[in-house]
Amino acid sequence: MLCGFPKTVLCLVSAVTCCSGKIEDSAGLAYPLSMSAAQKRQPVTIETYLAEELKSQKKHEFLGGFLHAMAGGSNAHNLIATNVIGALHGRLRGKPCAAFNSDTKVRVFLPTSVRFYYPDASVVCLPNGGEDSFQDRPVVVVEVLSKSTRRIDQIEKKEGYLSIPTLSVYILIEQELSAVTVYRRSELGFGQEYYHAMDDVIPLTEIGAELPLAEIYERVEFVPEPVEE
Repeated sequence: MLCGFPKTVLCLVSAVTCCSGKIEDSAGLAYPLSMSAAQKRQPVTIETYLAEELKSQKKHEFLGGFLHAMAGGSNAHNLIATNVIGALHGRLRGKPCAAFNSDTKVRVFLPTSVRFYYPDASVVCLPNGGEDSFQDRPVVVVEVLSKSTRRIDQIEKKEGYLSIPTLSVYILIEQELSAVTVYRRSELGFGQEYYHAMDDVIPLTEIGAELPLAEIYERVEFVPEPVEE
């Protein structure tokens, strides 16, 4: 096995040692070990990804056949994500919709590719079957911003999430200060809303709930993220 995947299938690379040695690839893509340089961008099938991801020790997002290993988050990042799940779970108890944590993938269909992302939190009202490891119809998706993921969350993932027909609200949460950006669907498309005061409350009428910033940031210490070397 190679990083949780069969060695004959693929090697996950991100300028890190990947069982068989250190492979430099700034894109962090996946490709079969036996492939030549010209062949190495052959995609991994969705079926292989879903099957092997269940056995992998690390999580990987799927972008049109190529995998990106996910980095761990700071304590502040993880606490914010946990607070969001806790706040949503309590408010949705006994209602049709349910909150899912960052272990649940969301599948995104784009015109030229299929993607699987792991949002920090999501709310689904029409869930996939229990045998699936992903959801297709989220109504709310939440991402906690960090230096390493900010551009992806604000551009690439935003494009993907907002293309989902059932998606009504996309929430981006800062971890170094009290600030939340909300993209909300209306008849005219998605509009932006901004919240920053601790007594602000984000209305989520789409799921019959609300999300107070005081609960999002409960026990969170606002400190600068470490600078990546």
